[in-house]
Amino acid sequence: MARTEFPTKATHAQTRAHNASLVLRAVYDLGPISRAEIARLTGLTRTSVGELVAELEQEGLAREVGRGPSTGGKAPTLVSLVDDAREVVTLDLGERTFTAALLDLRGEVRARISRDLEGRDGDAALAVVEDLIDDLLARPHQPILGIGVGAPGIVAEDGTIRWSVNLSWTDLPLGSILAGRYELPTIVANDSRAAALATFLFEGDDRPDNLVAIKVGRGIGAGLVLDGQLFGGDGDGAGEIGHIVVEPDGAECHCGRFGCLETVASAPAILLAAEKAGLRVRTLPELADAAAAGDDVALAVVRSAGRALGQAVANLIGILDVREIVLHGAVTALGGPWFDAIRDEATRRSLGPLARETRIVDGGIGEDLTLLGACALLLTRELGLTVHR
Repeated sequence: MARTEFPTKATHAQTRAHNASLVLRAVYDLGPISRAEIARLTGLTRTSVGELVAELEQEGLAREVGRGPSTGGKAPTLVSLVDDAREVVTLDLGERTFTAALLDLRGEVRARISRDLEGRDGDAALAVVEDLIDDLLARPHQPILGIGVGAPGIVAEDGTIRWSVNLSWTDLPLGSILAGRYELPTIVANDSRAAALATFLFEGDDRPDNLVAIKVGRGIGAGLVLDGQLFGGDGDGAGEIGHIVVEPDGAECHCGRFGCLETVASAPAILLAAEKAGLRVRTLPELADAAAAGDDVALAVVRSAGRALGQAVANLIGILDVREIVLHGAVTALGGPWFDAIRDEATRRSLGPLARETRIVDGGIGEDLTLLGACALLLTRELGLTVHR
């Protein structure tokens, strides 16, 4: 039997890095805050805290912002984070239009650009990614902490796109490609998973420990947060509900199978169904308007798409017993009739007590969710921070 390396005590450098992370988290989460309060919370000596805060100030990450209330002696000097001291390049590759943005340490968007794919995939789609990053970095910006990417498909922990149907990417080492080209720390995650993390982080103080966020746009995917942690599955494919078969004799999917959820409930599939039904609508909002105006054909198209998604939602309710499911993405523009069809079908196809206790929530278009989630993942890995505003 091979011997396992037993962990040794932390080196001085590792200990200092850990302590620096504690101080930065205190400033990030609780600032403005005094050095004395940081020492009390972290258990570090005031001398150590003073030295570490001085380093943060020297790096431009923190600054003094006045004095706090006195508790009998001299009023303490307060320290706060400099929100825009660093920026993160983030990308959302989940729709027909790729979006890239610069986000600060609070997840606020400082700059944003987009490129329409115009049907490109494979190497041509990768070139669009690089063009977007090149464009952002050519503009005035703060020091860049790293690159965070939300991409559709099965994404391995090392940033390799194992399979992305709509982009024709197979075993593409996107993380390594971008890290090598830009010499920056890079993290690549599934776009629905990144969006789920952002939804979880910004739910508010009463956010649930378990959450499913389903992105419904060009494709369909679910991000799972279980016990407060993103769940990716053993093969990094958890949440790929877009390729669950809901119509065994249905249309052929890009993945090669027939009747996948994306063939009936994604944005392109819904617009195609509207066209086949003789409706003269070009966008989802136009379809929603027609349904709201009493067009029975439009209403039938909307409800049919909702019922198909409701089947998948019922499976999630039965398997995970999660009390909150958030729907976001372009297809949420279909509004009330679509949501009603999803809720009705999910209730009809799942166990009554579970369905009654599950909220299916309108998360809106959520255009920044993937960007924010990718930023949050990068900040956690590089600085040990949990992003919030």
